[in-house]
Amino acid sequence: MSHALKQVFNKDKTFRPKRKFEPGTQRFELHKKAQASLNAGLDLKVAVQLPPGEEQNDWVAVHVVDFFNRINLIYGTISDYCTEQSCPIMSGGPKYEYRWQDEHKYRKPTALSAPQYMNLLMDWIEVQINNEDIFPTNVGTPFPKNFLPVVKKILSRLFRVFVHVYIHHFDRITQMGSEAHVNTCYKHFYYFVKEFNLIDTKELEPLVSVWVGSGA
Repeated sequence: MSHALKQVFNKDKTFRPKRKFEPGTQRFELHKKAQASLNAGLDLKVAVQLPPGEEQNDWVAVHVVDFFNRINLIYGTISDYCTEQSCPIMSGGPKYEYRWQDEHKYRKPTALSAPQYMNLLMDWIEVQINNEDIFPTNVGTPFPKNFLPVVKKILSRLFRVFVHVYIHHFDRITQMGSEAHVNTCYKHFYYFVKEFNLIDTKELEPLVSVWVGSGA
């Protein structure tokens, strides 16, 4: 990573504290394996594939946490420019508006500003990935039946962060010279969710033009 990129993607700008894997755990070893594949410059389509002998749910869990960390970081770099005034609606251009719904305060889909939506989203994901009943960290503890449905919801909502950043804040990303980093992160995310069928193709439509434009 260049010096400029290091300045842009520094730990102080992370939107939420980075979730780490405990050294010595199976999840930590899988994380290292995934990072090694990326660092070796493997084709991203190959890098996302399940390594021989590994459990798919473990592989998926590691990537969900990793994508949360990375997208967190990307949003953190533009969060000062994503305000109630600049982004009064959480959207991806005029065709796509994203409303928030949860089991507590917002029981019906509710229109919110982008920064409000992002705060609720990151808080909600943190609760999910820190919940041992959904993301067990002990070797031998089985994943629950609702693991994949929760993962799909997490990833589909994280995708919305990409949509908002690309359509409303990519000029800022370009000004910082970090578009290559963001494009690579998005491609990695895209290939992963396609490999394991974790987001419906229809949900991915807002960034089809970006995907084609990025030369993938």
